[in-house]
This record gives sequence, structure tokens and C-alpha cells, in this order.
Amino acid sequence: MADPAAQSSLVSSSSSSTSVTSSSASSTRGLVGGSMSGSAVQELLFWRDVRKSAVAFGASLVLLLSLATLSAVTVVAHVALALLSVTISLRVYRAVVQALQKSDEGHPFRAYLDVDLALSPEAFQAHAALVAQHVNRALHLLLHLFLVEDLVDSLELALTMWLMTYVGAVFNGITLLILADILAFTLPPLYEKYEVQINHYMALVRRQTKDLMAKIQAKLPGLAKKKPE
Repeated sequence: MADPAAQSSLVSSSSSSTSVTSSSASSTRGLVGGSMSGSAVQELLFWRDVRKSAVAFGASLVLLLSLATLSAVTVVAHVALALLSVTISLRVYRAVVQALQKSDEGHPFRAYLDVDLALSPEAFQAHAALVAQHVNRALHLLLHLFLVEDLVDSLELALTMWLMTYVGAVFNGITLLILADILAFTLPPLYEKYEVQINHYMALVRRQTKDLMAKIQAKLPGLAKKKPE
């Protein structure tokens, strides 16, 4: 007869391995979901499907232009009214057609109502862990920059923020978002078309910037980065 202590040990080890496997599987599902969403955004920005990209670009641009001229509450109310007008009209039209033809085709949006949108605890934990990883990385970067761990990096941030004061004097936040939306849908296909030329000039700019920073650090020893021991 087997030892009860050995049996309990085997049961606990198998349960722990099962929990580890399930947690790793949930993390994998979260990572796969994130990569799938990232690939979907990439397909939109690179205009893989012209119709979907045109709809996304037009809708986002119209929304931002509306926010530039109207208040957010007004924009949300008008969007909700437009959506309700379409769905209610279609629902009433389908009900009238079914009453006249004496048919039973069901709800026009039944396929969308039956979609399971519930977020499982495993998927939520996987996404929460991914968000926490990005938040910790951002906090570490902020401490690195604002507490001057590296003087050159902090000076570069200060110069960038100084330039942004002039940008903010010309453009407001909504205008910058509109420009960012236009650039997001126009630069990726242009980069894909002229990738070789753009990479060539970007390498030249990086090389010149690196040489300039090396000269500055050579003249000012206090700005030199510390080499890891």
C-alpha cells in the first residue's frame, strides 16, 4: 500500500503543476490577444484593407474635427443619436416586413447580441500584468529622466520640452491629435514605399547626432556617461 504522505505530495505537486500550466496558458492567451490586436492596428495603418482603413481614418478624423468645434458632451450625444437612429429604424423596418410577410426572421442584430463579450478572470489578469509591466517601465524611465540619472538624457528631455512650448503656442491639443491621426494613416504606407531611402537618411542623422554628442561629452567631462563596471 502506498504511503499517504507520498500520495498527498503527489496530489499537491500535480495540482501546483496544473495551476502553473493554466496560468502560463492564460498569460499566453493574453500575449496572443495583444499581438493580434497590434497586428490589426498595423493592418489598418498600412492600408492592407483599403475599405477598413478608409472607414477607420474617416471616422477618427470626423470625430476629432467634431471635438475641435463642439464640446465632448455634444459630440457624444450626436454620435449616440445617429447610431440609435440607424438601429431603431432598421429594427422597426424589419418588424414591419415580418408583419406584412408573416415571417419569423428574428431580431436583425441577433448575431451581435449573441456574441460573448465577457472578459474571463484569466484574460483580465494577463492584461493587467501586461499593463503593470508597461507602467513600471514608464515609472522607471520618468525617475531616470527627472532625477537626472544621466545628465545627457535629462538635457535632451529639457530641450524637447522647450521646443514643445513653441509647438503648444501654435497648436492646441485637438489640433495635435488631428495631425497625429493624419500622420498615422499616411506615414506608414509612405515609409513602406520608400523604406530604403528613409533608413539611409535616418542613419545619417543618427550618426551626425551621435558624433555631435560625443564631441560635447569630450569637451565637458561631467556629461560623459558612466561605463558599467
